[in-house]
Amino acid sequence: MSSKPSLVSTEIPPTVAGLLAAYRDGSLTPARVVAAIQARWAAVPASSDPAWITRADDAFLQAELARLEGASPDTLPLYGVPFAVKDNIDVAGLPTTAACPAFAFHPERSAEIVQRLQAAGAIVIGKTNLDQFATGLVGTRTPYGIPSSTFSADHVSGGSSSGSAVVVARGEAAFSLGTDTAGSGRVPAGFNNLVGLKPTPGWVPMRGVLPACRTLDVVSVFTHTAPDAARVLAVVEGRSPDEPVFQSVTLQPPQLPRALRVGIPARPEFFGDVEYAACFDAACAHWSALQEADGQPWPVTRVEVDLQPFFDVARMLYEGPWVAERHAAIAAFMAGHADEMNPVVRGIIEQSSRHDAVATFQALYRLRELAVHTRATWEAIDVLMVPTAPTHPTLDSVAADPVGRNSQLGTYTNFVNLLGLAALALPAGFTPAGMPFGITLIAPGGSDAALLDLGVQWQRTLQRQGAVTQLGCTRTQPGPAEWAWPLPTLPAGEPVMALAVVGAHLRGMPLHGQLTERRARLIEATRTAPRYRLHALPGTVPPKPGLARVPDDAGPDTGHAIDVEVYAVPLSAVGSFLALIPPPLGLGSVELADGRWVKGFICEPCGLNGAEDISHFGGWRAYMAHRAALPKDGEGA
Repeated sequence: MSSKPSLVSTEIPPTVAGLLAAYRDGSLTPARVVAAIQARWAAVPASSDPAWITRADDAFLQAELARLEGASPDTLPLYGVPFAVKDNIDVAGLPTTAACPAFAFHPERSAEIVQRLQAAGAIVIGKTNLDQFATGLVGTRTPYGIPSSTFSADHVSGGSSSGSAVVVARGEAAFSLGTDTAGSGRVPAGFNNLVGLKPTPGWVPMRGVLPACRTLDVVSVFTHTAPDAARVLAVVEGRSPDEPVFQSVTLQPPQLPRALRVGIPARPEFFGDVEYAACFDAACAHWSALQEADGQPWPVTRVEVDLQPFFDVARMLYEGPWVAERHAAIAAFMAGHADEMNPVVRGIIEQSSRHDAVATFQALYRLRELAVHTRATWEAIDVLMVPTAPTHPTLDSVAADPVGRNSQLGTYTNFVNLLGLAALALPAGFTPAGMPFGITLIAPGGSDAALLDLGVQWQRTLQRQGAVTQLGCTRTQPGPAEWAWPLPTLPAGEPVMALAVVGAHLRGMPLHGQLTERRARLIEATRTAPRYRLHALPGTVPPKPGLARVPDDAGPDTGHAIDVEVYAVPLSAVGSFLALIPPPLGLGSVELADGRWVKGFICEPCGLNGAEDISHFGGWRAYMAHRAALPKDGEGA
């Protein structure tokens, strides 16, 4: 069934994390990695590899390597990492075709997002195939040959970012750029066992990207793992200040709540695909096994969601005037070259003539009305999980019904950008026939960092269960380097404050809910510097401790290291949290064992009068366990 061509040497790690680790330990160099890619290309002629439209030549690649002279993984976050670029995104020195030879041109400058990646040390290795003018979810609407799924020569690769997914899945590029208007950065990920990050529209730069729908498009990222996707997003995020704003972005906290509410479609549609339906059931059950990296359970509540308002939005993408926006992007070209376009793509875009200005405003009004209806869903859930695609069509079935089969693939994707949402496609196992199945996590716009954080836990749990057997279609299994988390540099989220708690706000304690209600997320369990004493405050309900720092000139052995938990609290919630703190407690600064200072609970000196010194217990949890073990009144000594 497999359609894999010969792969890059198995000695070359397929992931960003793996490559950076190999560069750091000296077992690989960027030049060796590029040579391995060129050796693969020499063995597989370009004419028999439809994943690529343009492979970079030796002169281009040597120029890319020359940019790295004097640098290292310690100075550049993507040092020597090869990546591919969908051929509707400009790269200086390579043609942009949008999968239409008559449209081809040579850009003078690279797209802003490509420039940011190159500045971070990443190496462009070529331009990938796509559904012409990024119009399609199947990957078949191109004159440059039709890529198939890397798991089956009979099944579509998904589109429009077809080649971008294929070259990552087979280990040729560590990551790639696609674009996503209606699902083009997610569907190919699902069909090739990849992660597909679709950022919030408006959050990454779009200058130098040929648009399909300029007000909706966003550049997407294909990787093997969620941490790799986070590495790339941390480099490229943030729109250019000189770009127009079509969708504003409000950043959300970088983690989702600990007590997670996951929305599941109440009536999922699979168009008769029983294997995909069974895979989705298994994915729903997988939430019960989800755990954090520290092994603590992550309680999940599954909530059935009526997706009808979202489906009503989805229908507007092609039935409404947004198809006219596709025409606006290439109107001048179509005026003289319509007969040189893919007939299916041309037919779709020519439907723009059915929509006038009045229809456009009416559609905008309707979209805003439907968006209001969807808000109730987000009040009941934190994240929505859907199948990335409801079925995986064969090439023959798409040839027989190109529009109908394509439409099916947009069932769970078409509404996302119209509503300004963030999405992350993730591998979720395989069918009995060995074909990959994927799910997509969707959250309100600005939740990109939080989705990646959750995606890491999802993939880690799958690996613990033995469900992750390979990266893409390679023979490589992920190792410890692939799951390093958190990363030194993470994608942006809503600003947070690090807060150390020492008593009743610890996990399992009576006031912990005050943190979870404010979407606070545990960062670490650690200890203070050995400069503190802990006291049990008399008469407090629930019982509370008071933490006090010993004077700097106090003698030796006067201070203790006290157990604390450090949380990331959204700055927007700090005020309401402060209002709940009763005297004599307050927030000040606390020194941690490694010398860092964070905000934390401290006690006024007057509150320690008559308080029992419990420092020798080392923390509030141990003291409360001691109290619980004491005999109750009337039970004897």
